[in-house]
Amino acid sequence: MKNYLNFENDIKNLETEIEKLKDPFNQEGLSQIDTNKISEIQLEIDKKITEVYKNLNPWETVLVARHEDRPKAKFFIENLFEEFIPLSGDRFYGEDKSVLAGFAKFDGNSVLVIGQEKGEDLDSRLNRNFGMMRHEGYRKTIRLMNLADKFDIPILTFIDTPGAYPGVGAEERGQAEAIARSIECCMNLTVPTISVIIGEGGSGGAIALASSNKVLMLSNAIYSVISPEGCATILWRDPKKTLEAAEAMKLSAKNLLELKVIDEIIEEPIGGAHRDRDLILKNVKISLLKNLTEFRNMNKEEILNNRKQKFLSIGRDKGFISHSDMGDLRMKQNTLDLFRIKIEKFKKHLLIGIGSIIILSFIIYWL
Repeated sequence: MKNYLNFENDIKNLETEIEKLKDPFNQEGLSQIDTNKISEIQLEIDKKITEVYKNLNPWETVLVARHEDRPKAKFFIENLFEEFIPLSGDRFYGEDKSVLAGFAKFDGNSVLVIGQEKGEDLDSRLNRNFGMMRHEGYRKTIRLMNLADKFDIPILTFIDTPGAYPGVGAEERGQAEAIARSIECCMNLTVPTISVIIGEGGSGGAIALASSNKVLMLSNAIYSVISPEGCATILWRDPKKTLEAAEAMKLSAKNLLELKVIDEIIEEPIGGAHRDRDLILKNVKISLLKNLTEFRNMNKEEILNNRKQKFLSIGRDKGFISHSDMGDLRMKQNTLDLFRIKIEKFKKHLLIGIGSIIILSFIIYWL
């Protein structure tokens, strides 16, 4: 059974009508299928889908990103990679089923694949905690990322989470520290890392795994520090003002590409990724191959610096310093500051020298 969003009612009515026409055993008994009528309605459906999805407002984009039928991380892992070997446990506490991780083959080469998995139905969503990772999930991914770094294996992550798990137990067991260490680990890796935001990229739960050389995003995905409902509740004390919040947060792929928070938009089929899974698989694979190729001729130090410069440059174009004047983003220092630093550096030697001069002066004076 197809699931429809509240702004897709016209599309739903047309698709219901076309399904009835395709069924020869309708209410009037056995009848001939009217192929001309079906073709006319199909053209109308295609036109309506194009019209609706080309004019989505930010809140409607959020709803599409959360669509129940949207392809999840498990779907991409099963269909893009070969010989996937899932690995479990953080070696401290336990296993987190909201994140899938393991080594696999991609286009004949070894990669580490990490995917935040929401689940396909109610039972699997409860089992996966709706894609909200706990601290053991972050520690598991840290363990595996360090292992991939040791053996020079590129890392691919699929981001789809409303955020980190907000329960008391997660905080008691050090979730904030786990997220911080995950970000630190991602930033210190010397292998290429590519993140693909396939649905929701929410809060620290997303950035913990998306601190990558390349951040790619499906055209109807979202990436934000908080949900629109949470933002509206904090700023306006009204959770119904989700549209205003979504507009202000600039959480769509188009907005984030303009702000240079992400590096590339992967186009979805008209009507969302769930309407043509084969096409979205093809588009994601092409993008991953293209971006991995960019790092083939880079050494470890260049890969590390590429990632650091990427994040240090975010927001600089809108500030007081133009991008062309940034250089290597180190703080500019005047002559007095440099002189002070030199003195601090050689303070011990200076004190010894001054002490020696004073002692010699006393000896010469008494002689």
